[in-house]
Amino acid sequence: METTVETTGKEGKTWGGGSEPLRASYGKMMMWFFIVSDALTFTGFLAVYGFSRFKFIESWPIADEVFTHVPFFHGSYPMIYVAFMTFILIMSSVTMVLAVDAGHHLNKTKVTWYMFFTIIGGIIFVGSQAWEWNTFIKGEYGAVQTKGGNILQFGKYTTVDDKETFQRVAVADFAQVVKTERVVHERKNGLWYETGAPMPKFTVNEVLEGLKANPEVLVRTQMLTEEGHKTVLSRDESIKQITDNGKQVVHGANLHVNEYGAPIFADFFFFITGFHGFHVFSGIVINIIVFFNVILGTYEKRRSYEMVEKVGLYWHFVDLVWVFVFTFFYLV
Repeated sequence: METTVETTGKEGKTWGGGSEPLRASYGKMMMWFFIVSDALTFTGFLAVYGFSRFKFIESWPIADEVFTHVPFFHGSYPMIYVAFMTFILIMSSVTMVLAVDAGHHLNKTKVTWYMFFTIIGGIIFVGSQAWEWNTFIKGEYGAVQTKGGNILQFGKYTTVDDKETFQRVAVADFAQVVKTERVVHERKNGLWYETGAPMPKFTVNEVLEGLKANPEVLVRTQMLTEEGHKTVLSRDESIKQITDNGKQVVHGANLHVNEYGAPIFADFFFFITGFHGFHVFSGIVINIIVFFNVILGTYEKRRSYEMVEKVGLYWHFVDLVWVFVFTFFYLV
């Protein structure tokens, strides 16, 4: 029995582009392949971060207490500078959209200016991220790490707007220098005050003596209460914890210790934000190359600004990834 196959003549138009599926050029298709594969990589990183946070949720640092700094300003401004960084990156994505649109209209002047603004936005973001890293690594208050790996922070209760809050106090503000041979850190060790003067490496014994001499100073552990606040110990418990379990005084964060809480938080922070920052830096370099090609009239001669559109896809992807990184590390 013969089988009759009816054809409509539209089979070859399934993709609508013939040799160019979805009417996308080879370059665009390869960029999309890269974006999809890179999205899977970031998804894996953030999934592992989410799992680790859930596992160590009781000792996870509170973002509002970690990212409180603003360049050239003293005081606590939770999330303000991070919000500024995010705004700058999103606006650079807007200028990139405008550059692509101007390219569709073969408007060289507008493409040049919008690409320039995009590059400036990227540079500001990467520079801000480097400053944030430096601040996070250097630290501000210091803490004592116990033999079990827990972090003990110091502070005192203050009343603000008729509400009593626990305000952190720097170790250097109350530690008592004991008359023993002490070691002072040098610049190579990375522990310096903002003024450039070397920060002394306090010992646990010096912190303990300072704690005893300052009755208003209390110890706060990294463990969270049911209300979502860090556990503040009584005066006697504070002294007992330092006496029995104090191991070393730590400042800032690195891959081994973290004065703000669980060390693994710093590991994820450096790796994921660093990986994203490398993407932004790479995007800036590519944008600069395309920017000079626009000035030289390379794409004007081709009567096509598709290269601007391709780097625009990459830049939008980088911005979108930051939205998720920002949400995971700073908001959730």
